[in-house]
Amino acid sequence: MSLGGGGGGGAMQQIQEQMQALEQEKQAIQNEIQELRTEQSEIDEAIEAIETLETGSTVQVPLGGDAYVRAEIQDIDEVVVTLGGGYAAERDSDGAIDSLKHKKDTLDDRIEELEAEIETVEEQTEDLEAKAKQAQQQQMQQMQQMQQQDDE
Repeated sequence: MSLGGGGGGGAMQQIQEQMQALEQEKQAIQNEIQELRTEQSEIDEAIEAIETLETGSTVQVPLGGDAYVRAEIQDIDEVVVTLGGGYAAERDSDGAIDSLKHKKDTLDDRIEELEAEIETVEEQTEDLEAKAKQAQQQQMQQMQQMQQQDDE
């Protein structure tokens, strides 16, 4: 939607800048939601691995830099799970799954918060669009009045 126009464009430009800022904010929130959903997928994969792997299974362990090494699981009931804040704890498989599910629930809550923020941003954008439309109509009326005065 083009919001440009003749005189009185200062208000229109301000509205355009506000709308652009809101769009950037919305995009940043959507990116954060996507990152959280990716983390949730990784949690689901970890839970599935804990549930299906057995002691003695061979797995590929990432070393970083896209390098992996084969390793044998010595004891599936010894799973280290990060707790946050730089802390980790050793849990049995059921405890590890519970910790991961709790972490996923926390991510769900954060996603809901972010989705509510997106709704707020969208409402603000709609308000600005209405203001822009109103300002455009006022500009048109002013132009028509000026044209009528010129015709007289």
